[in-house]
Amino acid sequence: MTQNSNLLQNRKKACSSIPSATATMQKLSHLSVGILLGLTTLTMTAQANTTGAEEYRGSAAVDTSAPIAALSKLTSLDDDKPLTVTIPTIQQFKTKAGVPVRFVQTTALPIVDIDLRFNAGSARDGSISNTGFGIANMTATMLTQGSKRLDENEFTRAVETLGINLNSSAYKDMFIVSLRSLSDDKHLLPAVDLMTQMLSEPAFDDSILARNKARLLVGLQQQKQDPNSLASIAFSEALYGEHPYAHPSAGTLESVPTIEKQQLIDFKNRYLVAANASVAITGNLTLEQAKKLAEDITSKLPKGQPATELPEPKPLSQAKHIHIPFPSTQTTVLMGQLGDKRATDPQSQQKQTNFAVGNEVLAGGDFNARLMTEIRQNLGYTYGISGSMNPMLARGPYQIGFSTRNDKARAAIDASLDVINDTLEKGITSTEMRLTTDNLKNSFPMGFASNAGINGLLGMMNFYQLPNSYLTDYVKRVDQVKLSEVNQTMRDTLKPDDFLIVTVGQENPWKDKKTNK
Repeated sequence: MTQNSNLLQNRKKACSSIPSATATMQKLSHLSVGILLGLTTLTMTAQANTTGAEEYRGSAAVDTSAPIAALSKLTSLDDDKPLTVTIPTIQQFKTKAGVPVRFVQTTALPIVDIDLRFNAGSARDGSISNTGFGIANMTATMLTQGSKRLDENEFTRAVETLGINLNSSAYKDMFIVSLRSLSDDKHLLPAVDLMTQMLSEPAFDDSILARNKARLLVGLQQQKQDPNSLASIAFSEALYGEHPYAHPSAGTLESVPTIEKQQLIDFKNRYLVAANASVAITGNLTLEQAKKLAEDITSKLPKGQPATELPEPKPLSQAKHIHIPFPSTQTTVLMGQLGDKRATDPQSQQKQTNFAVGNEVLAGGDFNARLMTEIRQNLGYTYGISGSMNPMLARGPYQIGFSTRNDKARAAIDASLDVINDTLEKGITSTEMRLTTDNLKNSFPMGFASNAGINGLLGMMNFYQLPNSYLTDYVKRVDQVKLSEVNQTMRDTLKPDDFLIVTVGQENPWKDKKTNK
């Protein structure tokens, strides 16, 4: 027992002897998202597989001055083999309406996941009404609140009776309708019928719309008591200005009361159309069954026209500091800049992989990331700090966030910028890069360890029109990462001297130019 304890202590010493060793960031709700596959919606928190340590039977004592060498005495490592990853087989086809479909057959469970995506997020609200922020979000909310054949209660009862998950959501640049059902005809066929009803003949009942707006206004009022929400909204508005990404997807206190039923109808008719759609299917089906299922889902969609390309936002030309007074003992800090759009060609994808590796070392959510090590462990300014890239159809944001005591806010900001600048100047080390690339490769299979994981990947690849090689070449891209290219990509991408920094707290950290370290 004592010897195993010593081994664990030595392994910790080994890690601490490596300058700012790294791992991965968040999950699905807070994953180190922008890391794995450069995917905004896919990355997962790495988890170490722990097994009982074998008792070492040798007579030699462990040399504490060489902790790495001690690991060679673990006989369990003798059978260690290279990671072998089997990528799901993706089958592609188009429906008669021209909707692209990707299908992965999985037979382990009798379930089917369906992901129907439209290029139709809240960035399209302004095309329906100049002041109608929240139209896409309200449309998504009301699709599941009854059809022309079934009122709200009947629709909800049918969903619950079948035991299915049927949802719709609107984000900045995408609109998603998803279904999970048992794969037998008794459950799947009526489930698909409900899905097509909500898309082709939603009720958009006036009384339900009024109720939704009242509830949403209460929620938006409550957001004013949430410093994280205040910081996020202010950050987007300042970063994007007049760009469609500037306004919150849920809408504002001013815009929500103006939403009308006809606007929801106009949004549905303009954007929830076959020419603007893609489908992902994963589950216990044959290819022929998947093809029929895709036809059933899309056959009643109007053909329509593809959504126009979103404009590219303009980056800030200089640093900008915004403070929002808030009665709290803590100051919430959100800093960053305009980031990347989703890479679609191999060269750009390699650069995003390079950046993902470097950013994981700098701002990953793990305790060994440089920002976490310095700002949390060494200086004690915060419980946690992390940052990530969120690529979208147009350039998404790069953000680093944390909270700290009011009187330490300026010092924590300055210390964070010092870490970023030092990393850009000196670069990450080869050891840090190796630890990170190993972690990314070893955690990669977790992205398709479930039907939902696979289907989310397919949906993302469909939406951004990525080739299958985006997934199959992932490990290859990680293996091709070079230290010099990682450091150069970090320098080319991050411009901390021009960061937008938003603070929400009791005291304005910018009123005094001196830091309080």
